[in-house]
Amino acid sequence: MGFQQGLSGLNVAAKNLDVIGNNVANAGTVGFKSGQAQFADVFAASLQGAGSLPVGLGAKIATIVQQFTQGNITSTNNPLDLAINGGGFFRMSDAAGTVSYTRNGQFQFDKNDYIVNADGLRLMGYSAINGVIQTGNPVALQLDRSDLTPQATGTSTTGVPGVQAMLNLDSGANVITVPFVYTDPTTFNHSTSISVYDSLGNAHTYTLYFIKTAPNTWDVQATLTNPLGTTTPQGLVGTLNFNTSGILTTAMPLTESIPAASLGTGAAALTFDVDFTSTTQFGGAFSVNTLRQDGYPLGKLSGFTVGADGILVGRYTNGQSRNLGQVILASFANPQGLQAVGNNQWIQTSASGPELIGTPGSDGQHGVIQSSAVEDSNVDLTAELVNMITAQRYYQANAQTIKTQDTIMQTLVNLR
Repeated sequence: MGFQQGLSGLNVAAKNLDVIGNNVANAGTVGFKSGQAQFADVFAASLQGAGSLPVGLGAKIATIVQQFTQGNITSTNNPLDLAINGGGFFRMSDAAGTVSYTRNGQFQFDKNDYIVNADGLRLMGYSAINGVIQTGNPVALQLDRSDLTPQATGTSTTGVPGVQAMLNLDSGANVITVPFVYTDPTTFNHSTSISVYDSLGNAHTYTLYFIKTAPNTWDVQATLTNPLGTTTPQGLVGTLNFNTSGILTTAMPLTESIPAASLGTGAAALTFDVDFTSTTQFGGAFSVNTLRQDGYPLGKLSGFTVGADGILVGRYTNGQSRNLGQVILASFANPQGLQAVGNNQWIQTSASGPELIGTPGSDGQHGVIQSSAVEDSNVDLTAELVNMITAQRYYQANAQTIKTQDTIMQTLVNLR
C-alpha cells in the first residue's frame, strides 16, 4: 500500500514549507542567508538486490543548504555599520575566546571601546601601533582614544621632513645693497611665513625673507615669532643661486637650527631642513606654489572612517589621521559546511574546512568593506511565495495519495 510513500511526501513537503517560512520570516534580517531544502528518494535494499523494477518508499530530506549569495547593500547613518561586498565573513569572538562568523555588520562600541555586535560579540582584526598595522594573530578591535602626541617640525619618519617651499622669485626685482632688517621692508624683496612646531607642540611663526644680492643670487634670511609674541632673527638660512634659465642650482636642502632660547616654551632646540627644490627665478610676480611642513600640535580624536580595505582611520583635531586597526575577513573552502548557531552566526566544522584569514579586497575570496552600510537578507520574497504555493500543492498531492489508498483499502474491506 502507498501510505508510507504518501506520509513521507507529507513530511518532506511540511519540512520544505518550514524552510520557506523561515526564509520569509528573515526577509528583513541583516546578513541572513536563505535556505533551500534538498530531497532524495528512498528505496528498500535487500541482499539479493531490489529487482528490475523496484518501487520507491517515498522521499526524505537530503539536506538543507544555505545560499551564500550576495544580498543588496543599504546605506545607513552609522559609520560602524559595515557591509561585505564579495566573499568572506566577519570574525567574531566572545569573552571566552570562542570564534564565530557572521555577515551581519551592525556594530557599535561597548563601554570599553571594543567594536561589538548586538550580542556583545567582539569584532576581530589587526591592531595598530603608532599607526602601523600589526599583522599576525587577530585580536578584538578596540578604539584607541588616546591623544595624538605632537610632532616637532623636521622629525617626520613617514614623509619629507622639515619645511618645503616651492616659489617663483621675480628675476626683475631690484638688487638690495643695504643690510637686512626684518622690520624694514626696504631691506628685502619678498617674504612668506609658515607655522612650525616645537617638541611640545607649540606653534611658532617662521618667516622667510628673500633678498636679491646680485643677478641670479638671493639670500634667504629667517625670523621666528614664538607664542609669547617675541620675534628673534635666525640669521642667514642660505643662498639660492639660479642659472640663466631661471633654474635653481643650489644643492638642497638647507638646514635651519633654532635655539631653545628663541622658542621660549621650554621645548628642545629645533632643527629642520628647508627645501627649495623646484623654486624658480622667472620674470613675473613673486608667488608661493607650495609651502608646507611636517610638524603638528597635540590632537584629540574627533572621528573615524573605515576604508574599503577594512582599515579603521582616526581623524584628529590637529588635521592629522592615523590607522587605528584593520578589520579582517574569514573565508572557507565550503561555506555550506558551516553550522548555523542562530543570531546570524555560524561556526566552523570539519565539512567547511579551516578558516582562511585575509584582509578585505586582498584576493578574490575576501570582498571589500563598505562603511555606513549593511548587507540585506538575500531572500527573494517573490520567489519564496511562488515556492510556498508549489510546496502547498506537493502537500495536497501527497495527501490525495493517502486518501486514494484509503478508498482502495475500504473497497477491499467491503468486498463480500
